[in-house]
Amino acid sequence: MTTTPRVALVTGATQGLGLALVGELARRLEPHDVVYLTGRNGAKVKELAGTFSGSPGATVVPEHFDVAEADSAERVAALLQDRHGGVDIVFNNAVMRVRPNDDASAVVGEYVEVNNLATTRVLRAFGQIVRDHGRLIVVASSLGTLDYLAPVLHPVFRDLHTLNEVDHAITAWRDQVVSGEVLGSPWPGFINIPSKIGQVAAVRALAEARHDADLVRGILLAAVCPGMMNTPTSEAFWDVADAPTPEHAAAPLVNLALGPADPELYGELSRDGRVLTFDPLRTPAQSRPNHP
Repeated sequence: MTTTPRVALVTGATQGLGLALVGELARRLEPHDVVYLTGRNGAKVKELAGTFSGSPGATVVPEHFDVAEADSAERVAALLQDRHGGVDIVFNNAVMRVRPNDDASAVVGEYVEVNNLATTRVLRAFGQIVRDHGRLIVVASSLGTLDYLAPVLHPVFRDLHTLNEVDHAITAWRDQVVSGEVLGSPWPGFINIPSKIGQVAAVRALAEARHDADLVRGILLAAVCPGMMNTPTSEAFWDVADAPTPEHAAAPLVNLALGPADPELYGELSRDGRVLTFDPLRTPAQSRPNHP
């Protein structure tokens, strides 16, 4: 009996966790399967994909994918649809680094473009071509819950029902950061927090629309926190000397992608298989993205 080759894609795969996810997927998938290593730097993408040549496991294919370009997600999704008839696993992992001394008003524009607007574009584009039993996974953070926002700000992200609404909320916050309106306001100074909440809100909004059909088709749409890792990005803010490497952190994420779909994780942010409640002021049932 023959099986249809599986197709996986990882954004932001030229370093850190993204590159580790490509390696783990390639190692665990079959030789007739394909893993797309993508990133914003086309030359680096080709160079890194070449390092997998001759290795056992799935074929690693390079594809330039600048998530900050508005039409890039649709272009790459159309490419995979044409070549393979769809996609089975997508890890939305691309992230822009920031440093503690960065001027938030100067960097937030590109930061939101890469971390948030790219996330909603990936969900829109690849959500249309994901095959039965597929996985759409947004790599987020445990910071992506309303616990990390002042309660007065919870309504900004609490009841967003479409990706367009999520985009509107996140760009409104971005504009306030650029203008300086957030100074002296309840908004956190660390721009990673609203950004991560926006990513999780995007997963929840799309899950609300797709829930019933996806469960029938065996599709898992979810956000996941990989935990603290020993990377240059984390090292700029925290002591990560004893934290796991990206390679270590990639394994449970790939377990999520290759294992059976857990309906309890659908539309949720999880860490180590445990759902992290998005809204602390609602019961777990009320907080679920498909709650009426």
